[in-house]
Amino acid sequence: MQRSPSSDVLRGEPAALISFAEACSIVAAQADAIQAALTPEAANCELINALGRTLAVALVADRDQPPFPRVTRDGYAVRAKDLNPDLPLRVIGQVRAGESWAAENPPVAAGEALEIMTGAPLPPGADAVLMVEHAQETGSESGSDANGRVPLHRSVRPLPGRTLTPGENVVPEGSEARRGDILLEPGSRLGPEQVALAASCGFLSVPVYPKPNVAILATGDELVDASMHMDEIAAGPGEVPGAIRAHQIYDSNSHALAALVRQAGGTPLRQSPARDDLDDLAARIRKGLQAAPFLLLTGGVSMGKFDLVEEVLAGMGAEFFFIGVKMQPGKPVVFGRVPFDGDRPERYFFGLPGNPVSTMVTFRVFVEPLLAALAGDRSWQPNIAMAKLAADFQAKPGLTRFVPAHLDTSAALPTVAAVRTQGSGDLTANARANCYLIVPEDCDLLSANQMVRLLLR
Repeated sequence: MQRSPSSDVLRGEPAALISFAEACSIVAAQADAIQAALTPEAANCELINALGRTLAVALVADRDQPPFPRVTRDGYAVRAKDLNPDLPLRVIGQVRAGESWAAENPPVAAGEALEIMTGAPLPPGADAVLMVEHAQETGSESGSDANGRVPLHRSVRPLPGRTLTPGENVVPEGSEARRGDILLEPGSRLGPEQVALAASCGFLSVPVYPKPNVAILATGDELVDASMHMDEIAAGPGEVPGAIRAHQIYDSNSHALAALVRQAGGTPLRQSPARDDLDDLAARIRKGLQAAPFLLLTGGVSMGKFDLVEEVLAGMGAEFFFIGVKMQPGKPVVFGRVPFDGDRPERYFFGLPGNPVSTMVTFRVFVEPLLAALAGDRSWQPNIAMAKLAADFQAKPGLTRFVPAHLDTSAALPTVAAVRTQGSGDLTANARANCYLIVPEDCDLLSANQMVRLLLR
């Protein structure tokens, strides 16, 4: 679905709302188009700083993983078929992690056992490890081996009822990956687990996509930037210079968006709030479009007399993919792009509603997939979970609703309860919540104890 800039926005007519599912499909299609056209140059990033970055080329195994048959338990390397509680096995030595059974030593033979530690290579001749907890050692403690650390004249036998099969407590060589195997595909987001995998292959740095810049602009005459010097806040008649006025509020949305952009792998470029004035807003929007391939606006997208964002964007030739979605909070959300203009390539933009919870919800469901695409991330998925509803929740059908909620994972089956809120401007309630309860568009009642969908944060 596309709209020309000469349609509803310029005529002042309400735009037709689309369903939440349709809006998600439109965003996904644009994200796919971005991925298909993405050709940024990769840059090497030290592994210690790679958390949250997106891999630009495949991560390939430098050798077999594990590179030897790796022992997974402290115990005794033995031949499984030799295990018999009535026939003790002679302990012939010891191998620690980081060592190997010397090549000049004979393989473990019938009636023998080798004391071994977790992480050490299984010695030749042995095919399993008897865990130390399942073994009983006997013999003299007098005298030691040539290293002076292993008592001689020892034997070991399994505890009654203990058996062993070949391969038990051993990870075979190359069973996790073979040399040359692709361990991570290009476009993989690097979390702690992926960083650990790269480190296990000896990588000190990895090639990653650059972080996309995201311009952020809050709008509204009521906003005061908390980062301003107090003497920059103008005083009205009878007011104290430098004091925020009773009818003003501090700008929280641009700070929230900056944090969300960082969390999603981008670099936020914040501006101070724009006024509800066509010239000021147009100048700030042009600055944002020039600075970054992606512009986030918050506020000024509803139906009020001074909601001017769509008018300014339409005047710049913007193409609107949607103007309004059947959801709460976030119904006035706008998505589109501004075409190529001289030395400025085409730019994507979102106009997010000004209520703080609306801003954060629409970011998580619409902005984040597009930002992931710009970052080269091909693995992005919405963070959806299921839980049991703690109490009945009534809703008015017609909109997909995202309700601040608290997920309790202390029980075996997680439960979720809606958080009491005063609406989409209630930052206090939103901060107490740790997820959003998703209420489908056609639903008027979610019943206690039924399984419900959640958007995690």
